[in-house]
Amino acid sequence: MNETAALRSARATDLRAFLSVAVRNQGVVGAVAPSSPSLARALTAVVPYSGTPVVVELGPGTGSISEAIRRRLPPGARQLAIDVEPSMVAHLRRAKPWLEVIHGDAVELGALLAAAGVTRVDAVVSTLPWSLFPGPRQSRILHEIGRVLAPGAAFTTVTYLYAMPLPRSRAFRRRLRSAFEEVLTTGPVWRNLPPGMTYVCRRPVLDV
Repeated sequence: MNETAALRSARATDLRAFLSVAVRNQGVVGAVAPSSPSLARALTAVVPYSGTPVVVELGPGTGSISEAIRRRLPPGARQLAIDVEPSMVAHLRRAKPWLEVIHGDAVELGALLAAAGVTRVDAVVSTLPWSLFPGPRQSRILHEIGRVLAPGAAFTTVTYLYAMPLPRSRAFRRRLRSAFEEVLTTGPVWRNLPPGMTYVCRRPVLDV
């Protein structure tokens, strides 16, 4: 099998895994398809490409963003992915053995990373389905992210263009701005289904 055929086969396997979870458990999947390469590039622009960074991905799904992170990382970097869905975790461990996959909930991010020997991270990239979470859960996850970010590190996440005017999306933006001193909106990324926007967040606001 040549490289192009192997890539197509891998993408087909990823899509089957995505659809299986999306149909069975709509409470953990917020998108209608895996993230496109264009959206992946936008989300991973904050990933360091020098030194020995530690990067964490929340809600990796089938790993389309994971591949984009891997392409940016230098030798010696550490790449971890946390997912709450057991079948996604199993798929990632089979399909991407180079990725450190942790089965767990992002609300326990600090504890999960501590168990893996990580106290600070240089970037957090997320495609979590925020609109499916109640407000207190969103706030707790954002607080956990802020606690593990190293000074100068960034957190990126995605929203979808059609959802921007909706009340839940506006409420999430307010939570982001309460949790981080800097929140930049970039995009739109038209070459994604559906078209997406990214939030780039820095300087978490932590309780003293």
